[in-house]
Amino acid sequence: AGSQTALISGLGEGRHRMLRVRIVVVGRTRLEFLRQGEALYLKRLEHYARTEWIEVRGTRLTRRLPPAQALQKEADEILKALGPRSFTLALDPAGRLTTSEGWARCLARLSQTHSHLTFIIGGPLGLDPNVTARADGRLSLSPLTLTHEMSRLVLLEQLYRAFTILNNENYHK
Repeated sequence: AGSQTALISGLGEGRHRMLRVRIVVVGRTRLEFLRQGEALYLKRLEHYARTEWIEVRGTRLTRRLPPAQALQKEADEILKALGPRSFTLALDPAGRLTTSEGWARCLARLSQTHSHLTFIIGGPLGLDPNVTARADGRLSLSPLTLTHEMSRLVLLEQLYRAFTILNNENYHK
């Protein structure tokens, strides 16, 4: 764990590059308290990683546009927003569950081999199979059902928590 902590602590300093984190979400966050939480954690993450928040257009369902077609339209937008050199994790209820400490260890391992990480959060319909197939991995935040907007805040908080765990900071205790 010591070498992982040193690596994460050194990101952005001296010879180490700061980790770049891209979060691609479908649609805008509508609830003000969630937008405030997102802003808070995006600000806190600046200390540990260069974080980019990308909102792609969501697709409104209509009688003429079935869910599968709506998901495909969103998938096209998501796939355009992905970085070519980035390790990509799709948030998916069927993805890997882990503890906060396990997630911190995973983040440390990923940062040793990848300078860019991308997270994808779908809209109300979830993610098109083409998006999850393109991802390098799938992560589940909880066995509970979360709204896609709440998932954004939970992801940001867990990223921040992972960095504080790796730096032996008091936040996570």
